[in-house]
Amino acid sequence: MEAEEVQNGNRRGRALRAAGLVLAMSVPAIVAAGCSASGRDESSSHPVILPGGPGQSARTIPADQAAGAQQKPKPNDADALYVERMIPHHAQALEMTKLVPSRAAAEPVKTMADRIEKSQGPEIEAMKAWLRNNGKPVPGTGHEHGGDASQHAGMPGMATPEQLRELAGLTGAPFEKRFVELMIAHHEGALVMAEQVRRDGADVFVEQMADDVVATQTAEIARMRSLLR
Repeated sequence: MEAEEVQNGNRRGRALRAAGLVLAMSVPAIVAAGCSASGRDESSSHPVILPGGPGQSARTIPADQAAGAQQKPKPNDADALYVERMIPHHAQALEMTKLVPSRAAAEPVKTMADRIEKSQGPEIEAMKAWLRNNGKPVPGTGHEHGGDASQHAGMPGMATPEQLRELAGLTGAPFEKRFVELMIAHHEGALVMAEQVRRDGADVFVEQMADDVVATQTAEIARMRSLLR
């Protein structure tokens, strides 16, 4: 029971961090709303609540400091490429988890799939918001990313269309074993991508997303490996 409560708390934490990312990215628009159409700052005498990043608390600062507080390094190509690729990468994980309820019997496998679904869904929405906020196109997340090999370029860990068809044709223990094997490889690929953007990226929010991927998916890989013993 205690372990289940910890797992539920982790899921809620990741969802809240994803929501916090979307909120934090809206701050420039909130600050801009304090200016009149004539360009005069009508809120200079009032404090501004500045939402923190994922996992951070909000803070109150003077309005005349708000613009400076938002000056962060601009996203670079590595940041954009990571987010653009991680959306379909997450989407394929969700495609795999959708097979679990009708094919798996083992509760640990069902629990793992449920945890992945509840965490990576909100993360996809946070990454879409980041792309829109930075004027980037948002990639699709439909079945084409799981089944089209052309979408796999540069995304380590992605299952091939043949592997997905194989997985969909299994049930019971054979399905559970293959699901865990493919998901471990999938998570390991996500870690490679996260480490790359941590090295080459510049945007603080993308770095926080990558940090979260490294922390949570490393732990999930360990749990999944224990299921194969």
